[in-house]
Amino acid sequence: MASLDPQVGNPRIGIIGSGAIGGFYGVMLARAGFDVHFLLRSEYQVVREQGLQLDSAVHGQVRMSVQAYASAADMPPCDWLLVGAKATSNAELAPLIVQAAAPQARVVLLQNGLGVEEQLRPALRPDMHLLGGLCFICVNRERPGVIRHQSLGAVNLGYHSGPAPDDAAVVVEEGAALFRAAGIDSQAMADLDQARWQKLVWNVPYNGLSVLLQASTTPLMSDADSRALIQALMAEVVAGAKACGRELPAGYAEHLFRVTEKMPDYWPSMYHDHALQRPLELQAIYAEPLARARAAGCELPRMQALYQALMFIDRRNRSA
Repeated sequence: MASLDPQVGNPRIGIIGSGAIGGFYGVMLARAGFDVHFLLRSEYQVVREQGLQLDSAVHGQVRMSVQAYASAADMPPCDWLLVGAKATSNAELAPLIVQAAAPQARVVLLQNGLGVEEQLRPALRPDMHLLGGLCFICVNRERPGVIRHQSLGAVNLGYHSGPAPDDAAVVVEEGAALFRAAGIDSQAMADLDQARWQKLVWNVPYNGLSVLLQASTTPLMSDADSRALIQALMAEVVAGAKACGRELPAGYAEHLFRVTEKMPDYWPSMYHDHALQRPLELQAIYAEPLARARAAGCELPRMQALYQALMFIDRRNRSA
């Protein structure tokens, strides 16, 4: 089937939220020769003067000057927009996304949790395609303009909504092909909602416990009690997904547990948000899946307790 995108041969790509996630994928795409434009806020001056630096254990060190903007109004219309900012900022990002979008633009939410597409969709134009992107990566922003990549990097895509739902598979494959051209593993996900539940199997225990216990992955995986708690939380997410009609692959939680044992020591993104006193992504990662499971008659007590503890920490952190 022919592509629907008139710019597919040389698409213009915009990065909305050029922190760890947006910065990593943006640099990789720019390194591969794509026309990439970065929207920044606090880091704009540093990046405009010094460029972006990626220190990757997988791809080596990459330094490059980039097309950086402090305002979406200054960006050229982009065919693809990769949203790397946290879901907590979607309300303020929506007008910027629309402003930077070319006709029939593809918007990819590289965000965690459930309900993020449903939150953003009403603020987009009807001609815009909306996709979800599930990132499996250990990456963090070390300082302004500098991104540290420890391992992994795959991003899987699924279609949410847009003007041509019958051609969703074509749009998703176009996006996956862009990432693969940049040396990044990318697969199409037939069921975006199921894919987001699968990502929660990792995000729910490790993100929350890193904040609650002030521990990175290696100590969490080295202690018998925290290991047991991680496995119990994973099992609850699997049960919640099943109650909501999403049967996850057999042994999926065990697979993620084993993968984490082999990972380099990693501080999840929620810990960095907590350390910098930024709002935690509690709505999308905890509140939404808990509400969906409860509506389906499934209670998740350990996840509920973790969520309530994190709510206390988040409120105290932001009032400090």
